[in-house]
Amino acid sequence: MNATEEGPVSVAGVIDSWEEVKLRRNLTLLRVILHGNFGTCTALWFNQSFLKRSLRRGTPLMVTGKVEKTLYGYEISVVDYEIGNCKEPVHVGRLVPVYGTTGELSQRYLRRVIFQLVHKYASRVKDVLSPELRQRFNLYSASEALREIHFPRDAVSLERARERLVFEELFLFEAGLSKIRESLRRDGVARPPRTDLAKAFIKSLPFPLTAAQRRVIAEVERDLLSTRRMYRLVQGDVGCGKTIVAIYALLSVVAAGYQGALMAPTEILAEQHYLGINRIVSPLGVRVGLLTGSLSKKEREQNLAGLRSGEIDIIIGTHALLEREVAFRDLGLIVIDEQHRFGVQQRDLLLSKAASPDVLVMTATPIPRSMTMTVYGDLDVSVIDELPAGRKPVKTYFLPASERSRVYRFVRKELMAGRQAYVVCPLIEESEHLNVEAAVARYEELKEEFAGFRVELLHGRMKIEEKEGIMEAFRKGEIQLLVATSVIEVGIDVPNASVIVIEGVERFGLAQLHQLRGRVGRGSHESYCVLIGAPQTPEARERIKILVKYHDGFQVAEHDLALRGPGELLGTRQHGYSDFRVVDIFRDMPVYKKIKNYFNNCNFNEIEPIVWKEINFRFPNLLQGLKI
Repeated sequence: MNATEEGPVSVAGVIDSWEEVKLRRNLTLLRVILHGNFGTCTALWFNQSFLKRSLRRGTPLMVTGKVEKTLYGYEISVVDYEIGNCKEPVHVGRLVPVYGTTGELSQRYLRRVIFQLVHKYASRVKDVLSPELRQRFNLYSASEALREIHFPRDAVSLERARERLVFEELFLFEAGLSKIRESLRRDGVARPPRTDLAKAFIKSLPFPLTAAQRRVIAEVERDLLSTRRMYRLVQGDVGCGKTIVAIYALLSVVAAGYQGALMAPTEILAEQHYLGINRIVSPLGVRVGLLTGSLSKKEREQNLAGLRSGEIDIIIGTHALLEREVAFRDLGLIVIDEQHRFGVQQRDLLLSKAASPDVLVMTATPIPRSMTMTVYGDLDVSVIDELPAGRKPVKTYFLPASERSRVYRFVRKELMAGRQAYVVCPLIEESEHLNVEAAVARYEELKEEFAGFRVELLHGRMKIEEKEGIMEAFRKGEIQLLVATSVIEVGIDVPNASVIVIEGVERFGLAQLHQLRGRVGRGSHESYCVLIGAPQTPEARERIKILVKYHDGFQVAEHDLALRGPGELLGTRQHGYSDFRVVDIFRDMPVYKKIKNYFNNCNFNEIEPIVWKEINFRFPNLLQGLKI
């Protein structure tokens, strides 16, 4: 026994004597002299008088605890113990499991019960992994893994048991995803274009596409020409040009004689997509409609009739697209924006509007690679990993509210140099009304502060014509300072805007802040993002540090994932997809890659029925709608 050892020490011997000492009111000390091949030591328990009934001279005793050397020899403050002869100790002298307990359920009682259950029933567990698979990947059997994960012989056995359980969970998960991929992609329709509409759109752009955009467009084009149904995720950093890819895909199916639909999670985003896309494609003779909950009855009926007749080529809308009355003449492509904000059932409702529509998912929020492989594993993934030429990183700073006047002086300097700026007001509560009030109040202040410049206000409660008028004037440079709510988070591209000031920064999420920052830095000018606020929590302060330090959206997303965890980051999309009990998506990526490679060459007919049964039990929503 070494008194300098860190952490708990276990010793075994026999009881030589014991005594109970009352230290003060309601505090007793039980001192047990323990003799063994190590010599003699004293085991100490506080307030555990009930043990006296079990302590007899000559009784075997094993204890675990922190050891200290005193004037009277070695003393151990007991953490756990075993009394009497035991061939296989449960609580001491080994790696000991610690379970979550509740109420009056004690750790020792629960550990003993689980020990007995594991030893009695683990050998009866039917293994979902075949002997060939276990041998191929050098895995424990299910029985071995269960025994060793609860009561391991040593650290190596514990790690191997965890590896087996991780493998099994990921194997079942990937089997389900692979089945989904196979099911979604069968019975596709080849959609060769009859005209050069999509290519004419590309030629009409006032800028060249990046190599990454051209690569992703080629992948989308290949999918549309194939009888294998497209089910693809397009992601990239802010300003990389994802919308151009989506418009190309929509025009391609229109050119093939089909209709396209784009579903966005909010009315604001749907309206912005409508305004932007309609402005671009209407000169090409393409008819675009909008369907949201705010439309008048007359507008709604006109759009529904246009969809049924085929008069509308592309419809852009919110959840309103899912309603029963919405029917298409011939829907060929569904584009889903911000997929992680829709549930699986909502997505499937839209898919049911046509026999076998192609699906393109796009997100303005870069997704960490680890999340993409697991949560979006049913999608083919295209990444636009290149920004347009000449883009510079946006310099990001944080200042307390007391420094606001200093920030405004800087904004004025940029405006005087011919640049434009945004001031974004936070969502004070989950209320659009209060959000607007905050923006209106700041707008009135800033009109006075910047009296020599044109200052305008933009928020979600404005009519769509008003929003379009203000955004168009800002694009043309007629408005120098735009005060807005988070309505400008996506969909606005003004290369001359060089400054964005975000008020109440602690009230925004990290992904949203990165999106807002992306409103500037779209031209050749040096651009700046100034964060103003008073963060009160460690997490809010950490979000600000991350945004100031990192400019790449994928780096921001990785840190956001680490900060918030996968469940919170995914929102509704997580349901049925991230319910892992053992898997750590950061740590276990190498295992997942092995399994994905295995399923790339897998024959589903060879997978035993027990696997599908277990998938339905472990991930009840994963295979929803698939008859397997």
